[in-house]
Amino acid sequence: MDRMRESVFASLGDLSGLSFLDMFTGSGIIALEAASRGASYIEAVEMDKLKRGKLLQNVSISPVRINCRFMAAELYVKRAKRSFDIIFLDPPFPYQYKWELLANIAASPLISNESKILMHRPREDFQKEAISVLEKQDSREYGRSIVDFFFVRKN
Repeated sequence: MDRMRESVFASLGDLSGLSFLDMFTGSGIIALEAASRGASYIEAVEMDKLKRGKLLQNVSISPVRINCRFMAAELYVKRAKRSFDIIFLDPPFPYQYKWELLANIAASPLISNESKILMHRPREDFQKEAISVLEKQDSREYGRSIVDFFFVRKN
């Protein structure tokens, strides 16, 4: 996970002034990394109540405020009102609805024409069909997992 995180953030470069959404945040380590690299507005979404204490403890050391939302990712997407420059999705590997969630994000106010969406997934779970407004720009392998990089398709 550390090698993957370092590689992903190295490819993103400086995040100064950018907004960052960390969905399925778990302990909040990705959100903290975004904060340490200059992201100015950060939200972390986690549904698992057992992770709440650790998440709040971890984000308390952030140099910028990390807004924690404790709800299902699907509900968060339905209620979304603002867009983010970077969205990082790290659903649990057994989560079966990652591609549907990605399509719902693509159709929501969460993205703008400049948004980048990254999704961490198991190697064997591949995209079954294209999502009209998203274009996969890159896929990077890390052991048995892959991080896909999506950008909003320019028409």
